[in-house]
Amino acid sequence: MADTVTVRESVLRLFRDLGTTVIFGNPGSTELPMFRDFPDDFRYVLGLQESVVVGMADGWAQAARRPAVVSLHSAVGVGHAMGNIFTAYRNRTPLVIIAGQQARSILLYEPFLFSQQPTELPKPYVKWSCEPARAADVPQAIARAWYTAIQPPAGPVLVSVPVDDWDAPAAPVVPRRVSTAIRPDPVALAAIGDALDAAKRPAIVIGAAVDRNGAFDLAVTLAERHQARVWGAPMSARCGFPETHPLFAGFLPAHRARIVAALAGHDLVLALGAPVFTYHSEGFGPHVPEGAQVCQIVDDPDLAAWAPIGQAVVASLDLAIADLLARELPPARAVPPRRVAAEPAEPATPIPVDYLMQTLARVRPPNSVIVEEAPSSRASMQANLPISRANGFYTCASGGLGHALPAAVGVALARPGEHVIALVGDGSAMYSIQALWSAAQLRLPLTVIVVDNGSYAALDEFARLFQMGKPVGTELGGLGFVDIARGLGCEGIRVERPGALGPALLEAFAAAAPTLVDVVVG
Repeated sequence: MADTVTVRESVLRLFRDLGTTVIFGNPGSTELPMFRDFPDDFRYVLGLQESVVVGMADGWAQAARRPAVVSLHSAVGVGHAMGNIFTAYRNRTPLVIIAGQQARSILLYEPFLFSQQPTELPKPYVKWSCEPARAADVPQAIARAWYTAIQPPAGPVLVSVPVDDWDAPAAPVVPRRVSTAIRPDPVALAAIGDALDAAKRPAIVIGAAVDRNGAFDLAVTLAERHQARVWGAPMSARCGFPETHPLFAGFLPAHRARIVAALAGHDLVLALGAPVFTYHSEGFGPHVPEGAQVCQIVDDPDLAAWAPIGQAVVASLDLAIADLLARELPPARAVPPRRVAAEPAEPATPIPVDYLMQTLARVRPPNSVIVEEAPSSRASMQANLPISRANGFYTCASGGLGHALPAAVGVALARPGEHVIALVGDGSAMYSIQALWSAAQLRLPLTVIVVDNGSYAALDEFARLFQMGKPVGTELGGLGFVDIARGLGCEGIRVERPGALGPALLEAFAAAAPTLVDVVVG
């Protein structure tokens, strides 16, 4: 074979040519030959559990705006990672996962630590999965995986590689330029533009794809041009509009009847980069107020397909909004009423969650990034901790726990000049607490704030929907977060009284190493 190298050399050369030299992993026996003579210009980021590894890669990929490469162990390693693979799929995060597999010569005999159906195991939460038929096909399969991962909607892919493939001969793979932009259909977009111009009181619902597609500032210009009130989409995983803007109206709940009530009086609802709509509990009746027209622009054809109402255009949000802004100016409209600001929270012991969020909003570093997973405190965060810039907020779109803490490590690694704040519940933190070790080893500018209410409080709240009393299995006790943090190499501060909260946060923000602040709330 002309110009042959090993599979390993071909794959690493491909990643280098594609501009990614960071690999996230937790090593196992079936992956070791991939890292033989590991090149000096590559970086291996170690996580202490596979779910943590995928969470770190997810945060890094979102913040770096490029695919992350992940190395996982065969079968059980992929199984450990499945929770955050599911979240990456919902987050639309491009991940190229390379899973180990036992040697081809013994696969017939069901060897120890092999994956029986490696391409089926991660489904349906990967866009594509493959175990190449020949070792020589591995580099081309990984190239295909890369290009599949970045196509909208982006997402994780998996290639299973037998352990003896890495030293086999293969041809180098020349990287290709593959466009990911989707230009909107001009006729369909013009119909949406006409409806928007004709509306007397339009509302815009902003979803995560606005921030993912780099359309944050364009969305602001569009809202201002039409004097449209702007709502955050239910359960959106990104911030696509400044929450301090006079046109920002708040966050739509994930419940049908409450969405209809919130949007009452609007004659047009334009969903940008968001489903119509994400629900978290059963509801009946109309999806929008009577007489309201619905239009949707998304980069995901599945969202357009299952939306129960309205016309939809599948397009990249930046291109579609730019085309809407290229139209003639619409008729002048009155300025809609502003959102009512939250009342100042009073200090108390235990610390009220609103007081924590308002204090954090006041003292956090300018342009810091929030990575959140505190479900029972999310409403308070949305009311009291406004996000006002692009790429300034991340959370998990799946609702699964164990994402935010490792994702914050990945975001901090990708954005070294910014201070990252992980805002996590006490229950959430314990799903991926090992991520603190990686943060300590990397000496990242990271502050972890644990909203410590001693329970899975979100479940207590949800039980009321089912007209239940206190559900079993929701009480937490005896979790020493400061001791855990110090045991994993991080500093830790426990805060029980409101007067100590501001100074403790400022101390953590000024620290040269990652610091955990355990805030006891009630």
